[in-house]
Amino acid sequence: MAPPILILRDIDLSFGGTPLLEGAFLSISPGERPCLVGRNGSGKSTLLKIAAGLMEADSGERFIQPGTTVRYLAQEPDLSDHANVLSYVKAGLAPGDDPHRATYLLHELGLQGDEEPGHLSGGEVRRAALARVLAPEPDILMLDEPTNHLDLPAIEWLERKLNSLRSAIIMVSHDRRFLSNLSRATVWLNLGETRQMNSGFADFEAWRDDVLQQQEDEQHKLDRKIVREEHWLTYGVTARRKRNQRRLFDLHALRQARRERPRQAGDVKMSVTESGLSGKLVAEAKGISKSYDGTAIVKDFSTRIQRSDRVGIVGPNGAGKTTLLNMLTGALEPDDGNVRLGANLAIASLDQRRESLDPNSTLSEALTGGSGDRVSVAGQNKHVISYMKDFLFQPEQIGTIISALSGGERGRLMLARALAKPSNLLILDEPTNDLDLETLDLLQEMLADYPGTVLLVSHDRDFLDRVVTSVIAHEADGRWLEYAGGYSDMKAQRRAVGGGETVTAATKPKSENGPAMKFKANNSRKLSFKDKHALETLPTRMEALEAEIDEIEQLLADPAFYGRDPTGFDAVSARLTDANKEKAAAEEQWLTLEMLREEIEGA
Repeated sequence: MAPPILILRDIDLSFGGTPLLEGAFLSISPGERPCLVGRNGSGKSTLLKIAAGLMEADSGERFIQPGTTVRYLAQEPDLSDHANVLSYVKAGLAPGDDPHRATYLLHELGLQGDEEPGHLSGGEVRRAALARVLAPEPDILMLDEPTNHLDLPAIEWLERKLNSLRSAIIMVSHDRRFLSNLSRATVWLNLGETRQMNSGFADFEAWRDDVLQQQEDEQHKLDRKIVREEHWLTYGVTARRKRNQRRLFDLHALRQARRERPRQAGDVKMSVTESGLSGKLVAEAKGISKSYDGTAIVKDFSTRIQRSDRVGIVGPNGAGKTTLLNMLTGALEPDDGNVRLGANLAIASLDQRRESLDPNSTLSEALTGGSGDRVSVAGQNKHVISYMKDFLFQPEQIGTIISALSGGERGRLMLARALAKPSNLLILDEPTNDLDLETLDLLQEMLADYPGTVLLVSHDRDFLDRVVTSVIAHEADGRWLEYAGGYSDMKAQRRAVGGGETVTAATKPKSENGPAMKFKANNSRKLSFKDKHALETLPTRMEALEAEIDEIEQLLADPAFYGRDPTGFDAVSARLTDANKEKAAAEEQWLTLEMLREEIEGA
């Protein structure tokens, strides 16, 4: 590997006497692609700013190879000093950079360049900022939450663009799919310290769990050793005659080690306040349409949503996802068609822009509604401080003004409010914005156990795959189609028809589980011998890969494996990544061929 062009060594930083970074280390070589992961508040953005030279550490060393160019994408870009978007992007170019790349990238991202910063949406600001950092093609590209406010087409465009660059890229993101697709190394920032794994994010969670298990085992051994020493000092024969000063000193050292051992931050504790069951029918839309200024946002869409369905709604920014969601829940009347809502619906919602939060109210007032100091959650009356702790807020934050909270804290607050409200229908509009990976895991688990119905608008592909049972996707000209399965299933079904879909709301066949897709058959298409052979052999191949994956996961579950054989651990982890990719490819190929077979046989 080429020598590093950027090194951070022994980085310490404290805020108000509280250590944030303690001896953090980071090394970037040409073309390297590490992702920086950790909980909200662990210091990821701070470490990235120190690496970019935008912030000074209390102590430590920052080395950057002379002549190395760096570009940094902030979470909240500031365009206020520029007359238009093009001037903002060109201001990021260095002498000798091609000015035409600025215009080219803006057009690729759907901007003209003459837009005024004060009139931009959050997504447009993000796309302008991406054009600014991509245009110079720097040696090191630092990206802090680059997918925030981007729609799915823009995220997939960004992945392709970044994959084509020769730049070293260090990225911070809550988007699992984005990190898995791009990263080649992982730096875990935990309790102020950094640990590095020489493989991408796809392997991170298994590796992290193994490290935490080892730490737990070490803590258990330390606790047992202290118990033994205390027993000896109290009951040992020698101890009764004369205290062994050396052993007493060792005991004090062990106790000190236990006190000083870093402790994991608390976990988010999510529980939803359930209302009574809704009727079996939650919502039924028949031929609904909506237009604004002559432009069709939703055209002749029909669907049937039943109790316990988890429905995802996806599409580009501005396609009308929130409009469709509001019509399906009765918050907005359609121009044509009708929506029938089921009985006994109790709706709780989380809005995308956190607009229901009064920026001048306190954290306590937002949770209690300004009445008292109690919150009713899942049938229990909890003190507001206790409920705050469940979402990782500190007791001293009880009087904090909402406007002073970070994006992640506002996201957790919105979840806390939504989950405390009795419901059997959850409306989640971009719930994953600003949430860390652990919180996303817990939200996913909570939704899996939720007995009610979930309507979810999201650009997070991994979260959609893990949560939803069907996807309503924007097609074109106001058309929306419903696909069975998650986001990856939707993509596979679209590829299977290859642009031959002729689905209309009027012709879609219904089933008990909601609308199904109907494809235009291509009568001249036949399964080749190779396709038939693949259909017969792929299930066996998938079973073999599944068995291999189970075997590898059992190996990696051994807490002593990494310490005994780090090289072997890395090799087995790499094989797990490959096996999962092979299994996913086999499943996608089988699904495509099976749908083609059904299409041909049904023609």
